[in-house]
Amino acid sequence: MKWKGVMPAMTTPFDESLKIDWLFVDRHARWLEKNGCTGIVCLGSLGEAATLGFDEKINIVRKVVAAVSSSVPVVGAVSALSTEEAVRLAKALADAGAQGLMILPPYVYRGDWHEMKAHVAAILRATALPAMLYNNPIAYGTDFIPDQIRELAGEFENLVAVKESSTDIRRVTAIRALTGDRLAVFVGVDDAIVEGIEAGATGWIAGLVNAFPRESVELFNLASAGNKQAAYDLYRWFLPMLRMDTVSKFVQLIKLVQEELGIGSARVRPPRLQVEGEELAEAKKVIAEAVRHRPEAPIRSSSFL
Repeated sequence: MKWKGVMPAMTTPFDESLKIDWLFVDRHARWLEKNGCTGIVCLGSLGEAATLGFDEKINIVRKVVAAVSSSVPVVGAVSALSTEEAVRLAKALADAGAQGLMILPPYVYRGDWHEMKAHVAAILRATALPAMLYNNPIAYGTDFIPDQIRELAGEFENLVAVKESSTDIRRVTAIRALTGDRLAVFVGVDDAIVEGIEAGATGWIAGLVNAFPRESVELFNLASAGNKQAAYDLYRWFLPMLRMDTVSKFVQLIKLVQEELGIGSARVRPPRLQVEGEELAEAKKVIAEAVRHRPEAPIRSSSFL
């Protein structure tokens, strides 16, 4: 598979009883592909993986694999409390048709490098699938620094990419300096994509793309092509919403954006709760302002299927 371009961190839709809305999973995946996304990442932080059961995770990947064409790889995120469960999940995702894995550090426990390397290594050995390492020290308390990433890449051929979500753009240049073209580097936060591409990133695991895929793809393409003026014009419009991806309630807010645009529901599983009161009013104000000034962009499939 090719690790490049805009790959949505796909949200997980729920119906009124907070069960997975399987019809929407199918429609959403197809719509994201039609709007130019180069791959789809399931079961990540934005996908509320911590609230999903093991079988639900496997079935989500199966559903998305069936929905999109073979040219759009489906990546399954591997996150668990224990290494044993993570390995079991990786194998099950491979059997379900995932073309790649995104490896997270273990939930809750924040170990040292010796322990975290052993955890990641066990997952990398579990399948032959190409894998992306997810570095998000802010959310998970584990920081995979560039030297450690180089060490893993030197030992495991199937580690082929890094999702860098530290928000420090210098990490992109450091990884590239240490590994060259050995690893694809993806920006993992929404409001650093133009800067990340300028630093050498070649991919974007994006959040707001769930509601604005054509704008997300256009922004990525403009920045990648070096069309700075057009990229920054679009970026300035997009940034108030992209910043929603960087706060603690990013799941609730991105799903709210989807609902406001008629592309999904704001429902989340507890312990998350939907935003309300002043917080809701302020978010709706930002969304309404963005929609009011939505720029023209090359249209692929602007209406939801």
